[in-house]
Amino acid sequence: MIRGGAAPSRNTLSHAKKRRIPDMMEELFWSVLQHLHNIAATSGPSGAHCRLCLMPPPRLCYRLKMVQEVNFRNRRKIIRNGYDRRTCWVQSRGGFIPRPGVVPTAIITMQKLLLSGCDVFDSLHVMRSDDDGHTWSGPTKQPGFGRFPAANGREGIVSDFMPSWHSASGKLLVTGQFYFYRGDKLDMTMQPQKPVYAVFNDASGTFDPWQTLKLPDPKFFSYGSGNVQRFDLPDGDILLPIFGTSLQEAEAGSPRATRVLRCGFDGCKMKVKEIGQPVRVDQGSGTREPSLAFFDGRYYLSLRNDVHGHVAGSDDGLSFDEPQPWVFDDGQELGNYNTQQRWAVHEKGLFLVYTRRGLNNDHVFRHRAPLMIAQVDPQKLCVIRETEQLVVPERGARLGNFSVDRHSPRESWVVVTEWMQNGGDNAHAAIEKLRQRNGIHPTVTADPHQACEAFGSDNATWVSRIIWR
Repeated sequence: MIRGGAAPSRNTLSHAKKRRIPDMMEELFWSVLQHLHNIAATSGPSGAHCRLCLMPPPRLCYRLKMVQEVNFRNRRKIIRNGYDRRTCWVQSRGGFIPRPGVVPTAIITMQKLLLSGCDVFDSLHVMRSDDDGHTWSGPTKQPGFGRFPAANGREGIVSDFMPSWHSASGKLLVTGQFYFYRGDKLDMTMQPQKPVYAVFNDASGTFDPWQTLKLPDPKFFSYGSGNVQRFDLPDGDILLPIFGTSLQEAEAGSPRATRVLRCGFDGCKMKVKEIGQPVRVDQGSGTREPSLAFFDGRYYLSLRNDVHGHVAGSDDGLSFDEPQPWVFDDGQELGNYNTQQRWAVHEKGLFLVYTRRGLNNDHVFRHRAPLMIAQVDPQKLCVIRETEQLVVPERGARLGNFSVDRHSPRESWVVVTEWMQNGGDNAHAAIEKLRQRNGIHPTVTADPHQACEAFGSDNATWVSRIIWR
């Protein structure tokens, strides 16, 4: 004992334990363990335990790490609303242009949809905010992104864009794909597909003309990059997920597969450097609209599938483990199907944004609302149920086409617009729900957009700010 010193009181120790953050001790433990593994010889073949510490090798130790809970608050806002009941805004996705010393410029891409058709899109438009989302301009039509003549008397359009900042080139880059029409009807016949990209011109405030990404192997007959979430490597290369089929697979009616491309990008042109292995789920139409993230030394791919959303992990971002259906940590299925999921990544936690069954939402098309967020256990590849929170509320319309992008180290934005189509069985379910709740209003019918309006939707564009604590 130090002469003249006094032992700390019990209350003081208790208070210190309560307030002290355990991160330092955890980091110290894992760094010391790694050091022991580095200096200790292993007994036997790969996968044996270390003689010195009798612990599993580092790869297995990684899997034993506890998930650190990351807290956040959600601040959501409607930035525009209203529509003409003939068309509605859809496909709203947000990206950011960093500004030194000030808040980033926020860019939202969006398109109009013809309500009487299926996936009949109009030109790309842009909304913009230079004051951190307090005020917005637009939507402003982008020149050169309307319909164009295509083969066999059809028309084409580029769509399904997802914007995100490319730090190495200092450019806001969007990726997407083609749609083809005969009049105002989607052409569903077998047709070639290619990844599409475009660069935002900050000086003009518009996107430069779109370009197609040349795939070096002709077997990639119909692979697109619409509605995908990419990941940019520190050296500037891009890991871009694509999905589709070869010509032979398309003719045979085989399910789509997903691959990840490693691409170079110089601020103007993209070029394929490496092609990853196919990721397949042989259910329904296969895999579509993949989202890629990197967290704690591993890559994670979330996949749309008709029956279940799936997830797969990878060490290199090109070759992935066998996909498995999304489940909660109690083993119950997540309930996400036939729609997108997106990653939100914090330095200490991996999160999934998604829609699912079981939220009193049987009246919503494919249960695509509300939008939820939950933390993911990256070792078990499951959603931690107790962390699930609401991101954007359900108001009758679907919310399945959305984006998640990083605003800053302490904040990510979820952007989505209410898609005002909810016909068929879902519309009838909506009417029955209204009847049971308070008596059906005489003006409500099974019309696709009125079945959304009856619950409060008005084609609103939402910005939900995930602010990490």
